[in-house]
Parts: sequence; structure tokens; C-alpha cells
Amino acid sequence: MNNLQLSKRLQTIASFIRKGSFFADIGSDHAYLPTYICLHDDNAHAIASEVREGPFQLAKKTVETYDVTDRVDVRLGDGLETIRKTDKLTEIVVAGMGGKLIEHIISNGLDKVQTVKRLILQPNNDAIRLRQFFYEHRFQLKDEKIIEENGHYYEILVFDQCNATCVYDKQVNLEQQLLFGPILMKEKSKPFIKKWQKECAKLKKIVRQMELSKQNLQSEIDAFHKKIKWIEEVTR
Repeated sequence: MNNLQLSKRLQTIASFIRKGSFFADIGSDHAYLPTYICLHDDNAHAIASEVREGPFQLAKKTVETYDVTDRVDVRLGDGLETIRKTDKLTEIVVAGMGGKLIEHIISNGLDKVQTVKRLILQPNNDAIRLRQFFYEHRFQLKDEKIIEENGHYYEILVFDQCNATCVYDKQVNLEQQLLFGPILMKEKSKPFIKKWQKECAKLKKIVRQMELSKQNLQSEIDAFHKKIKWIEEVTR
């Protein structure tokens, strides 16, 4: 039985998991991603990790239903604590959480992260935080995608060990590249343009409200204007 269907978001994440990988899916929820990968790749193995008992039981049920218990190990625990030194993982996926929480999970398990070849991260917000974090650490941004699904925009970031080619352009402002994504701002896909135009409208509304305030908010207003200018430039 291999009729498991993934959402567009999970399909995009799956596309970055290499054949024959042994990967951990942190915050796996129903374990759809590792189950799907193992149904379509006979050499793949996975850990489906969940911190809460409810999703942990749902993940176990999915793995049992699709008969991949021999290749998907469902574990209960917080973040990367479920990964053992003997696991010999090649990749780690952390998806469907805020950028701050993903950074916290990675920071708390850096010793385990540094033994894998690839990280695939999908923050629900604050992707700049992850680009900044890994710019300062030993992983290099390898690829990134942005998709739109059910009215939401999702950025998928792929980081490889630092022998990967640097995608940051020395001729372009680094702060802007960290905000927009060096690859995404070059591609300027429809979801990218739509996301940032929507963000720009929101920022302009905030600025109008701040300008009507009796408080002295000029430094904050200037910072918003700077970001608005960048967005307008990159979405032309």
C-alpha cells in the first residue's frame, strides 16, 4: 500500500531528501513525511520524532497502517534528544514550527547536527533568523524554495555541510539576502512576489498608525521605511 498523499508543503520538503537517506523528522506529527519517503525509496530509513504523546501515537498508527515499522522508528522526546549517537543520520528535517523554535532545537542539539550532511528546515515565520544562524555556523545555505498553499506562504531552506558552494552574493547587501533569501530574491517567483507585496502593505499600515501616535517612534518608523524600500525594490 503506497497511496499516501502529501500536501504541497511536504512534497517540496520531500524533494530535498536524497535517495537512500537515513533522516530524522523532528516534530513529525502523523509521520506522513517519513512514511511517504520509505514507501517510495526502498533504501531509505527514518526517525519520526514527536514531543507530545498524542501526535506520537498518531505517528505510530500511520507507520503501522502503511507497514513501514521496520524502517520508520517512531520516538517520543523533545527536539533532537531522540537522536542517538549510534543512529548515523545523513539528514535532519525540522518543519512546521516558528523560526525561533527551530533555531532553539538546532542550538540545543548542535553536537548531533554537526554529524549530518544536510538540514531541511521549514519555518512558519522568521526565516531570516535561520539564515543568520547558519551564516555564522558550519552549514551553508544550499537551496531554498517558497510555495503558496491554502493562502499561506512557506519557505523551505536547505543547508549542507560547509563544503557546499556559497550562494550569497558579495555584490548584494547581506542583510537583504538574509531577509529575502539569496536564491529566492534572484528567482522572484510568483509566491515570493505575492508574499512580500502582502508584507509591504502590512508594514505601510503599521507606519501610518505609528505616525498618528503621540509617542516618539521616529527610529522605528525609519526602520520600517527602510524595509518597505527594500521590498519595493525586490518585488519590481
